[in-house]
Amino acid sequence: MEHIAANILLAGLAPAERIGEEKVTLVTTDSREVVPGCVFVAFPGEHFDGHNFAAKALADGAAWVVLNHPVEGVPEEKTILCPDSYQAMMQMGANYRAQFSPKVIGVTGSVGKTTTKEFCATALSVLGNTIKTEGNQNNELGLPRTLFRIDASTEYAVIEMGMNHAGEISRLSRCAKPDIGIITCIGLSHIGNLGSQENICKAKLEICEGMPEGAPLILNYDDEFLRKAQLPSHVRPVWYSMTSQEADVYASAIRQEDDGMSFLLDDAENGCFMVHISALGRHNVANALAAYCAAIQAGLEPRDALKQMKEFRQTGMRQQMLDSHGVWIIKDCYNANPNSMKAALEMFKEYPCKRRFAVLADMLELGEHGREAHEELGRLVAQSNIDVLITYGDLARRTATVAAAKGVRTIHANNYDEIAGFLARAAAPGDAVLFKGSRGMALENAIEKLSALQDAEARAESENSD
Repeated sequence: MEHIAANILLAGLAPAERIGEEKVTLVTTDSREVVPGCVFVAFPGEHFDGHNFAAKALADGAAWVVLNHPVEGVPEEKTILCPDSYQAMMQMGANYRAQFSPKVIGVTGSVGKTTTKEFCATALSVLGNTIKTEGNQNNELGLPRTLFRIDASTEYAVIEMGMNHAGEISRLSRCAKPDIGIITCIGLSHIGNLGSQENICKAKLEICEGMPEGAPLILNYDDEFLRKAQLPSHVRPVWYSMTSQEADVYASAIRQEDDGMSFLLDDAENGCFMVHISALGRHNVANALAAYCAAIQAGLEPRDALKQMKEFRQTGMRQQMLDSHGVWIIKDCYNANPNSMKAALEMFKEYPCKRRFAVLADMLELGEHGREAHEELGRLVAQSNIDVLITYGDLARRTATVAAAKGVRTIHANNYDEIAGFLARAAAPGDAVLFKGSRGMALENAIEKLSALQDAEARAESENSD
């Protein structure tokens, strides 16, 4: 964080004359990170209440503490009262961001926003110093933290924006003020909170509220909700597609290969290019198209953008490819919803291997649509060349029931040990296993247990051969 005056950073939370112009070194919500001159923001939590650490933060050198309510022993003259700690973080994030002028790309959507963000950051890094949202820092706490990483040398910032409820993207956008916006698609994520895909579409379009007049908004032409949406007049739509040549950027001749996807990119403004990306599945072609559009709008030459995007690699637990004693593991455990499940199965159907095992866990936060969505997933499994389906979770039982009725060999596991035990016995070199479920299902635990069993078996075979 580049040091700025406290009265600028805290504007809107307290009168400027009260705060003064002393420099702030850091904004933190963790009392262990407190350094002299910082602002400590207290968050009430289920297990720990930051207010209990406010006095210690001041003793350790914090210049100010932001509290929801007065705390005994904490001097009033060092306290900024704000009833909502998230609001305080957003206000400070917006104040801080306003001191600098990087080109900001905001990315949202029901599926693919993180991968699209990574594609964007990879492409733009050739133009200048680029920061991006790290991990899952895409909410009203994480987004300000990302903005605090901007300094005078930052030329581009790729900011991911997530949501659970209407109004959240609006607040994130007004804080980050993106120069370019991307909406990847409208799915069923959080439909339990928003009620319909039409409402989800409206919520995603809130990204426009922080964008300036004439700003490009990158949109997926293949998404019926985006295509039919009433767009705000102050943004300029730029469309990408894998099905229609009416879009500004169009992909055709799409082919899945061992190490990624190849396709022909037709840019109405700049011509045609052959492209290869190191990510599997048609859905990743769509993510790459969105990032390409953003990079071009940001000023990058097409060939330079595509050259940079070749350097893209998947991050975190998104479609990681692991060779586990000859069995290919596709670790896609970061999140899941009906759209991303469908995309993963379409990719897996084309994956070159002897047999396909799919470990599918619950898709969470679907509300009353949960049962129907999991049953539909069972029908998709039956069409996806899956040799064995292993399900995990109460909702996933519906997937197992439907898939089994359609002739798929199906096992329902009650815990990670059952998943690992079955695969250790059944999967052989040359086979592939797809692991996918919502973050809350933590399927990576099953992968760790499977790896441990395979390692133990390999050691035993080695000792016997000796």
